[in-house]
Amino acid sequence: MRNLKLLKSLQSSELQGPGSPQCLAVRADTGSLLIASHYSITEYDPRTGQVVSEASLTAEGFLPEDGSGTVVGLQDLAELESACLATAGGDVVLFNLNTCQLECVGSVDSGLTSMSWSPDEELVVLTTGQETIIMMTKDFEPITEVGIHQDDFGEGKFITVGWGKKETQFHGSEGKQAEVQSAAAWDDRRPRVTWRGDGQLFAVSAVCPQTGARKVRVWNREGVLQSTSETINGLEQALCWKPSGSLIASTQRHPNKHSVVFMEKNGLLHGDFTLPFSKDQVKVKDLLWNNDSTVLAVWLEDMTAGEDKKLWTMGNYHWYLKQSLDFGRDSQKAPVCVYWDPQHSLTVHVVTRSWTSITYDWGWTTERSPGLDATDKANVAVIDGGENKILVTTFRQCVVPPPMCAFELQLSSPVNQVTFLCQPQRTNQLAALTSDGQISVYSQGGLYIVSIKIAILRINGNKMKSVESPISCHKLIDQFVYIFEEEMDQIYLIPSGLSPVLPCFRSEIEVDGVVVSMVHCFQSGTVALQLEDGQIRKLLWDHPEPSVEDWRDSSGCCINFPVSCVQTALCSISGEECLLGLTDRSHLYAGETELASNISSFLVCNDFLLITTHSHTCRCLQLSTPSIKGLQAALASDGGQNDETLRRVERGSRIVTVVPQDTRVILQMPRGNLETVHHRALVLAQLRKWLDRLRFRDAFECMKKLRINMNLIYDHNPKVFLENIENFITQLSSINHINLFLTELKEEDTTSSMYPRPDGSLVQTQHVSGQKKVDVVCDALRSTMESMGPNKFFLSILTAHVKKTVPELEIALQKVHELRVNPSEGPGAVSAEEALKYLLFLVNVNDLYEHSLGTYDFDLVLMVAEKSQKDPKEYLPFLNMLKSLEPNYQRYTIDKHLKRYRKALQHLSKCGDEHFPEALQLVKEQKLYSEALRLYTADRPHYKALSCTYAQHLVEQQQAEQAGLLLWRCGELTSALQAFAGSSSWRNAICVAQQMPLPPDQLALLARDLAEKLTEQRRYSEAALLLDQYAKVRSSAKRSSVGAQTAFLEAQAATFTRHRTRLAVVREQKEKARLDMLGEYKSELTLYSEASSVMTGSKYSQSNSRISSRSSKNRRKAERKKLSLKEGSPMEDRALMYALGEIITTVDKMREEVHSLLKALVLFQFDKQAEKIQLTYEEALQMMEAAVPEVWPEGLQNSQLTGPNSTANSIMASFQQQQQQQQRPAASQQGEQC
Repeated sequence: MRNLKLLKSLQSSELQGPGSPQCLAVRADTGSLLIASHYSITEYDPRTGQVVSEASLTAEGFLPEDGSGTVVGLQDLAELESACLATAGGDVVLFNLNTCQLECVGSVDSGLTSMSWSPDEELVVLTTGQETIIMMTKDFEPITEVGIHQDDFGEGKFITVGWGKKETQFHGSEGKQAEVQSAAAWDDRRPRVTWRGDGQLFAVSAVCPQTGARKVRVWNREGVLQSTSETINGLEQALCWKPSGSLIASTQRHPNKHSVVFMEKNGLLHGDFTLPFSKDQVKVKDLLWNNDSTVLAVWLEDMTAGEDKKLWTMGNYHWYLKQSLDFGRDSQKAPVCVYWDPQHSLTVHVVTRSWTSITYDWGWTTERSPGLDATDKANVAVIDGGENKILVTTFRQCVVPPPMCAFELQLSSPVNQVTFLCQPQRTNQLAALTSDGQISVYSQGGLYIVSIKIAILRINGNKMKSVESPISCHKLIDQFVYIFEEEMDQIYLIPSGLSPVLPCFRSEIEVDGVVVSMVHCFQSGTVALQLEDGQIRKLLWDHPEPSVEDWRDSSGCCINFPVSCVQTALCSISGEECLLGLTDRSHLYAGETELASNISSFLVCNDFLLITTHSHTCRCLQLSTPSIKGLQAALASDGGQNDETLRRVERGSRIVTVVPQDTRVILQMPRGNLETVHHRALVLAQLRKWLDRLRFRDAFECMKKLRINMNLIYDHNPKVFLENIENFITQLSSINHINLFLTELKEEDTTSSMYPRPDGSLVQTQHVSGQKKVDVVCDALRSTMESMGPNKFFLSILTAHVKKTVPELEIALQKVHELRVNPSEGPGAVSAEEALKYLLFLVNVNDLYEHSLGTYDFDLVLMVAEKSQKDPKEYLPFLNMLKSLEPNYQRYTIDKHLKRYRKALQHLSKCGDEHFPEALQLVKEQKLYSEALRLYTADRPHYKALSCTYAQHLVEQQQAEQAGLLLWRCGELTSALQAFAGSSSWRNAICVAQQMPLPPDQLALLARDLAEKLTEQRRYSEAALLLDQYAKVRSSAKRSSVGAQTAFLEAQAATFTRHRTRLAVVREQKEKARLDMLGEYKSELTLYSEASSVMTGSKYSQSNSRISSRSSKNRRKAERKKLSLKEGSPMEDRALMYALGEIITTVDKMREEVHSLLKALVLFQFDKQAEKIQLTYEEALQMMEAAVPEVWPEGLQNSQLTGPNSTANSIMASFQQQQQQQQRPAASQQGEQC
C-alpha cells in the first residue's frame, strides 16, 4: 500500500547542440549522462550543468554531415572507461571517455538496426539490416551469426500429448481469417532486443516477413534459439525483460482496448493489464523496468494531449498507476530518450528534443492519517491513477486487502500525491495533487477543489520553470507545496479557507537548498525540512515573518543527516525532540546518530517507535524512557525470552499503519496481502493505561481477546485493585468474566516474569505481606460479592472457595447443600442443580465426591454422585453399608476411606474399648503415636499399651533414651532400664535401678557395664565417677582412664612424627624435580613471559573462578578426593599437611578433657598418674608447636611452582618472583660494600 513520492527533480537546460538527442546512457561510476545525437556524442553532468567531454561523429565520418544519420544503440562500458555506440550505417564505435577519441571497432555492410549489451557487459548482440543477429564478445570477437526469423520453435519446443492440433480448435467469432494481424502502421519495424537480468537469455522482437506481425524469440547466451512466442494479434514494438527474470513485457492492441502483456521465456502469455486509454488514443513508444523490477515505466504518446510517461507498480496481482508525467503537446519539450539510473532504482533520466535534461528522484511512502486521537479512522490512501482514483481504507473499521478498499475517491485526472490533515478531530481529511496541477481537498462533508496550476505560479512577475513536488498538510490545514526554481526553492503556505474561485497564498519562504521532504508534529508545532544532501532545517511558520533556521539539539549543536533519507518522522526521545530518518539503504538515523542498519520500515505512534527489520522482526520501543544510545543498544540486541518489544513476523513485512489508541498494527507482506498483529508492547502499554484509569472492563476484554494472563489486573498495582474491588465487579458485571478471572489466578507475579515493567515505571508491586496472593484475591472478591448480592454472584463465590491455595471444597459443597434446602429466588439466582453442575466443571468429579463424603452428609453425597458418571452399583452399596454403622464408627470408616487417618483415629477413640485393637493397629500403621497419647488419658489401661508400642517404635528409630523415659513414665521399669543402658544414659539407668530396687551386686555389675561403654566413648571422667560411686573400684577406674588417655596421646604423637618425616622427604624430591625442570626450560619460560605477559592474570583467575564457583561443601569434598597419603601420589605433600593439621586440632581439643581428668586424679591422690599424663600431653604439644614452622613455612603459596593446579602463567609468575627475591639481597650486599 505504498505510493511513489517525488523527492526532487533536477532540470537543466544549459546543454545545447545541433540536431536532437537520439540515445541516452548513464555512467554508473560518475552519474553523468552520455547523449548521442545526429552529429556528436556528449558526456554531460546535469548536477553542475557542465559538458565533461564531447566528440563529433560527423567529423570522423561515422554519421553524415547533413544530420540524416541515426545512432541505434549506446552503452557505457565501465571496465573500458568508454562508451560504445552503433550507427544505422553499420559502424560500431568506441568513445574513450578519458581521451575523447573515437575508434571504429567493426562495421557491418548491411547496416545495423539495434545494439544491446548483456548486463555483465561480456557480450553484445547486434541486429543487421539483413535480419540477422550477430553475437560478439566484449573484445568484439564474433561468436555466432544467425537469422532472426527461424522456422524451428527452438530447444524448448512443447511436447504434444494427443489433444488435437491448433488448426482444428475454435478461434473465436471472427474466424481463422482474423487470426493474424500485421503490425501497426506507426511501427518502425526495427527489431527490439532485451536481456534477462542474469545475462543468460535475451529476447528479440521482430516483424515476421510472412505475416507482417511481430514475434518474440528467446535465445541463450551461446546464440541458440530456445523458444518462439505464439502468434499474438496486435503485438507492438515495445519490449523489455524484467530484471528479476520472470516475465517479458510488451504491449498489445486489442479491438476494444490497449494492454501491457507479459510473456514467459517459453513464449506463452502470462498476465496483462489494461492501459487507461481508448483503442487508438495512444501509441506506446517503449517499456522500461527499473533495476529492482518494482516499477514499470510506460513511455507513450497521446495522439491528442502530447507525450506522457507513466509509472506502474504491482501489488497483490493488481497494477497501480502511481505517477503520471505530462510533457504537453510542444514537440520541443517532448522526451526523446528515457533511461533508468543503474545505481538508484527510483531515479529516471529524461532528455527532451530541445536538449533539456530532467532527473526525477522518487521514494516509497505510505500515506496514512496522523492518528492524533480516537476519531482518526486509521486511513491509508493508495493511488490508483489508472482509473483516476484514490483507494482509501479505514483500518479502524475494517481490514481489507488491496486492491480492495473501504471506499474510492474519483478524480478527473491521475493522482500523483496524497496527504492527510494533521489537526485533531480532522485527521480524516485529505488533499490530492493531480497530474494537471490541481489540489483536491476531501473532507467528511464533501469535496472542494483548489484550482491551482503549479506550473504557472508567478513570483515577482517572472514565470517559474518548475514541476510538481510533494505536499503535506499543516496544522491549520495549510498545504505545504514545494516549488523548485532554477536558483532557489520556495515554500508556499496555502490556507485552508481557499475559495474554489480565488486561491491565495498566505506567505512564501526562501530555502537555501532543494527540499526533499517535510514533516510536521502537531503536539510540538514543529515543522522540519530535509534538504537533498541530508541537512535539516526548522520552519518557523507561526512567526509574524516565517523563516527557516538550522536544526539544533539541546546543547546548541547543528544536527544533520549524514545522507539523504526517503522517510522522516518527528518524535521525542527522553524529552528532546528529534528527527528520525530512513535511507533507501535501510539505515535508520536519529539526527547524526545511526540507530540501526537493517530497517525495512518504521512508524512513530504516540510514545512508541515501531520498526520492521530485514531479520524478520517487528520491534516496538518506548521513546519516553531511553536515550538515543539506549535505542541503539535495544535495536542491536536480540531480545530476551520475555522481551515484549520484539516479535517475529513474516519475511519482508512492512508497517502500513497503527490504529490510534488501539493495539492493532497493520503489516503488508511482500506479495501484497495484509496482516493485523497486536504487538505485545502496545498491548501492555494500553493495558497499563486502562488499569491506571481503573477501566477494568476495557482491560479485561482486551486481555481475554489477546490471551494476556489475567493476573496482570492484580499484579499491576495490588493496592489499587484491592481498594477498588467493588468497582471491578461492577464493571465486569458478568458472572462468567469474574469466574474467568478467578480461575486464572496464580501465585506467580506476572510483572516480574511474563510482563516485566518498562524501565522507569513508577508503579511497584506491593503484595500483602504474610499471605498468599491467590488467597488474598479470592477472599477479597468473595467478601465483596457476598455483600453485593450472594444470590447473584453465587457461582463466583463458589469459584473463590475452590480456587484458594487449599481449596475449600467442603464449604462450597455446604453452600450448595444449603441452597438445595433453601432455594433462592430473584433475578440472576441459580438453583442447586446448576451450582453443583458448575462445581463439577471446576473440580474433578472423584475429588468432589470424596469431599462430599467427608462432610458425612449422605444427601449431599447422593446429590454429587447423581451428577457424576459413577455407576450406582459402585457407590450405593458402600453408602448403605455406612448408614448401617454406629455414627462414630461410620465417620471412622469414611475418614479411613478418604485417608484422613488423624480424624479417623479421633472418631475411633470414641467407639469404645472393643475397638481399641483396631485403633492400636491404625496407630502402628500410620505412626500416629503422639495423637493417640493425646486422645487416651494416662489413667486408662490403653495408655500403657500405647506407650509401650510408642517406646518400641522409638527404639527402632535409635531414640532409646526417649523410649526409656516413656517406659519409666508408664511404670515399665525393666524395659526402661534396658533402654537407658542401651543409650548410655547412666544417671537415668542408676535411678531406675535404685527405684526397682536392684540388688547391690547387680547394681555394681550394671555400673561396670555402663563404665565400659563410657570409656569407649572417651567419657573417662564419667566412667571413673560411676565406678567409684557404684562399683567401689576407685583405683582401677583411674588407672583405666589414665592408660587410655596416655595410649591415645602416644599414638597421636607417633603418627605426627611419621607424617612429618615423610613430608620432609616428599618436599626434597619435589624441590629437586623443580630445579631440574627450571634449569632445562629457563630460556623458554623467559621468552614466554615476554610474549604473554598480558595474559598472566586472566587464565589463572579464570581457573580459580571456576573452582570458587562451586559450593563450599562440594569444594571440600572435591579437595578431599584429591588428597591421598599413598606414597608417590601427585598431591601427597598436601595430604600429609592436611593429616598433620587434623592431628594438631584433635590434640588441642583435648585440653578440657585432660584438665578434668587431672583434677580428678589429684583429688583422689593419684599424683604419679596425673604427672605422667600431664608430661605426655605437654611433650606432644611442644613437639607439634615446634613442627609448625617446618610443616607450614612462610611464603608456602608463592614458593610452590608446580603442581596439578599450576599453569604456565602461574609457574612463570612464581619463578620471576623468586628471581626478584634473590636479587634483592645481592643488591643490598653490594650497597653495603660500597
